[in-house]
Amino acid sequence: MSRKSIIVVIILIMAPVIIYFLWPSDESRIRKLFREGAKAIEQENIDKVMAKVSFNYTDEYGLTYLYIKEVMTRVFQRMEGIKVEYEITLIDIKDARATAELDIRVIASQGNDTGYALGDAASPVHMTFTLEKQRTTWLVTRTVGLPLNF
Repeated sequence: MSRKSIIVVIILIMAPVIIYFLWPSDESRIRKLFREGAKAIEQENIDKVMAKVSFNYTDEYGLTYLYIKEVMTRVFQRMEGIKVEYEITLIDIKDARATAELDIRVIASQGNDTGYALGDAASPVHMTFTLEKQRTTWLVTRTVGLPLNF
């Protein structure tokens, strides 16, 4: 075999191995979703926030994608200087569905008052998110533990 043939064979053998190790795992994609979502909330960017939520979102509170968008728009109008602190306590992935549990605190200003809008220093709000994989993207389809007075 010629040198070119050997190089081509090596590349063909190594390519799947390289792709396997460089391709992000589902867990890292979910972590990225929450990292980017928190950043979008801090930037008060409603489009980036809603890009993390499935159009099929429904939950036990009767919230839907459009209702969440409206509520977030009102929150962004009312509050400023939003800071999101979160800790992912669990990610459980089963095929194209996943569950993520987070402890969340949100600090924001409303007028001249600054304080915790969600959770507090001693006890964060514990929330459970259900996610669904759509192609290579994970989206939130359901949330449990969301305080309705937010």
